[in-house]
Amino acid sequence: MARVKRSVHAKKKRRETLEAAKGYRGGRHRRMKMATEQVRHSLQYSYRDRRDRKAQFRRLWITRVGAGARQNGMSYSTFIAGLKAAEVEVDRKVLADLAVHEPKVFGQLVETARAALSASA
Repeated sequence: MARVKRSVHAKKKRRETLEAAKGYRGGRHRRMKMATEQVRHSLQYSYRDRRDRKAQFRRLWITRVGAGARQNGMSYSTFIAGLKAAEVEVDRKVLADLAVHEPKVFGQLVETARAALSASA
């Protein structure tokens, strides 16, 4: 069987790895072994953190909704329970946006939640 020479593909693979490692500090953008390891780790981090970003935004929204609810004299948990009792289906992203940009509308939602809690109790 004929011998296979890998020069072209090997160089192409190395070039792709070093291009992916462009911008890294020190030997991580120059040395093949370090660059390969760092690119592999970077891809793992980006995969993991694309999922973690969603959780971070949810935490931010909950913090903003909680702050808006406290300004209107209600805790976050009772506010959410009141909205569920009133059958208001607004997600936390929209609630956070209302709490920041439309505090009067958010205050009306708090009153709705308060009324639903007093009616069910």
